[in-house]
Amino acid sequence: MKGIEKDSMNTDTKGERLQKLLAHAGVASRRQAEQMILEGQVTVNGEIVTILGTRVQPQDKVAVQGKLITVPAESLVYYVLHKPTGVITSAMDPQGRKTVVDLLREVPQRVYPIGRLDYDTSGLLLLTNDGELAYRLMHPRYGVEKTYRVGIKEKPTDEALNQLRAGVVLEDGKTAPAKVREVSRIGEGLFRFLDITIHEGRNRQVRRMFAKVGYPVASLQRIRFGPLELEPSLSIGKYRALSATEVYKLQRAVQLI
Repeated sequence: MKGIEKDSMNTDTKGERLQKLLAHAGVASRRQAEQMILEGQVTVNGEIVTILGTRVQPQDKVAVQGKLITVPAESLVYYVLHKPTGVITSAMDPQGRKTVVDLLREVPQRVYPIGRLDYDTSGLLLLTNDGELAYRLMHPRYGVEKTYRVGIKEKPTDEALNQLRAGVVLEDGKTAPAKVREVSRIGEGLFRFLDITIHEGRNRQVRRMFAKVGYPVASLQRIRFGPLELEPSLSIGKYRALSATEVYKLQRAVQLI
């Protein structure tokens, strides 16, 4: 049976990625499911699919080695975590380090982080099993802003601040203009704090931006993601479910409603 060609497969933003669906159904881990797809063991509506990233709809019939699979119904859940430093933003880590999912072990559903916070970065992290919302919140098309509180060891010059606001040329291109404001000295230590707001999601972007203008980051915390702010009452390492109003605000921010 011929595999589905790239131009005929469903790779739009609707539905669920095939490898994720297989993992959710308990067929295999995500990585193992990807290998099964590449080896031609998976069919969708009777046709072999060998392209990773293919999306399937609830009405599609998915089979592995000829056996139809069923995915257990699962309600959509949404959580906010105050991520500590020293924790990996991932569902699992081959090196055995603690992950953010380890901190939500009491959550019965399988949830995934929306975007990433570096190992040495703390702050607001959203986790959900709502793939469509997660996709849109991470996609630059929707321009969802994230604000970070940055600690540096000396007062920045006006020139450095203006560079950050205008966009900084990094090895992977110039960043979009950022909003930057100085914050009065807070907490312990001799750091000066600034808040920077960006809508891109490049790897270690804030750290690289500050290093580029000559002020290496000493501490970094995300304090806002879209319409949601990190609450002082949410202790480091703790999490809570989002309210219906908070979910509504996130959905509205990415034009889902």
